Amino acid sequence: MNNENNSNESRRMVTIDIVKANQFAVGLLVGTTLVMLFFFFMIWPKAFNLATFKDPLSPTKVLLFVGAMMVGIVLHELIHGITFACFAPSGWKSISFGVIWKMLTPYCHCDEPISLRYYQKAALMPCVLLGIVPTMVAMYISSLWLLALGVFFIAAAAGDLWMAWLLTKEDPRCKVLDHPSEAGFYLYPPEDQVN
Repeated sequence: MNNENNSNESRRMVTIDIVKANQFAVGLLVGTTLVMLFFFFMIWPKAFNLATFKDPLSPTKVLLFVGAMMVGIVLHELIHGITFACFAPSGWKSISFGVIWKMLTPYCHCDEPISLRYYQKAALMPCVLLGIVPTMVAMYISSLWLLALGVFFIAAAAGDLWMAWLLTKEDPRCKVLDHPSEAGFYLYPPEDQVN
């Protein structure tokens, strides 16, 4: 019990500013869109015509796209949960899901400290599976719809990317505990540094 108290006293809270995170997300969305469209049309130059941009605007396709976004938002949190559960000592027992209603934001929370590297993997996995992989597939099959979804989910992972980046500055021996109500985490120093 004393060890747990000492550990809690030595932990450090790290949070990110939601306004800055949203600004980062917008910048990431715009920047990634421009870069990916450039490469898309370099690979598929014949796709650069007016019909390419008119066709996706049909109501059915727009509804399908919005539906895919909604499903993807749920999958984003589920992927966090699955990855956290793979690394948390208690597995699924330590994972919870919910929604911050005032911001209409779903979340996944792991209530056990895990290795810094594992936390980074859990933070980045939705960006990889829902953002980077679909974007690369879109480039291969020439699908602007899939490209748009991939870019959206890269931008949707802006906060995760930011937190994973913050952890690159920390001792890799640290453990990380997801913050239950803020965009951030608690950082536990390596055991040999705890008094």
